[in-house]
Amino acid sequence: MLYWVMKRIVLGPLMKLFCRPRVEGVEHVPESGAAILVSNHVAVADSFFMPLMMPRRVTFLAKREYFTGTGIKGKLQKYFFSGVGQVPIDRSSGAAAQAALDTGVRLLQEGKLLGVYPEGTRSPDGRLYKGKTGVARMALEADVQVIPIAMFGTDKVNPIGSKMWYPHKVTVKVGEPLDFSRYEGLAGDRFVERSITDEIMYALMELSGQEYVDVYASKAKDDLAAEGKHVAGWTVQGRSETPGGADRVPRSQAG
Repeated sequence: MLYWVMKRIVLGPLMKLFCRPRVEGVEHVPESGAAILVSNHVAVADSFFMPLMMPRRVTFLAKREYFTGTGIKGKLQKYFFSGVGQVPIDRSSGAAAQAALDTGVRLLQEGKLLGVYPEGTRSPDGRLYKGKTGVARMALEADVQVIPIAMFGTDKVNPIGSKMWYPHKVTVKVGEPLDFSRYEGLAGDRFVERSITDEIMYALMELSGQEYVDVYASKAKDDLAAEGKHVAGWTVQGRSETPGGADRVPRSQAG
């Protein structure tokens, strides 16, 4: 209930008033049945605008810390994320990561739309980083299509390092579904899962127009922190330094 109250009555109207969001390609989202919505991730606001512009409810796997805060703020945060249907997951270990994948597969088997950021975390500088293979594992195990989505303008609404939101036009672009049924029965094959993930990232790169970096975003953030740089100070245009090695396209081994 809270999901629809927030979307239709509370947050949704305000977001539409100040940011004039529009969606392209929404016809690619199935009217029923499960699918994975994979998106680039440039701002916290992505998790608000993408569900806002989808015709169906979207469920995200949210990090456990959102549900374990203390005090009034912690309780409000837990109430909000629980109420809008987000599912807490533990990302602290390999076993926890597998449990998170199992949760994702279960939600898909229940016919839900599952929102996933294959980069695993927000981009530190607006570029597109190497995808993690968990999305491929879930797609194969649940036997569902993967729908790429590119977010534009959310980094201006909610800049990295800022807790404030600012009025700015947002566009949500939905691409054609990716079908990986040709890999049926190959869940767990690392070569196949990496090939699928690289195909997903290539689709996101073409849809978003972002520069691709063949490095995990989490490593790029660690490198920046080690060098004493502030992630919030990086921008796509006019930057003078590059964390990690940049490649034009994902280096997929798929044929």
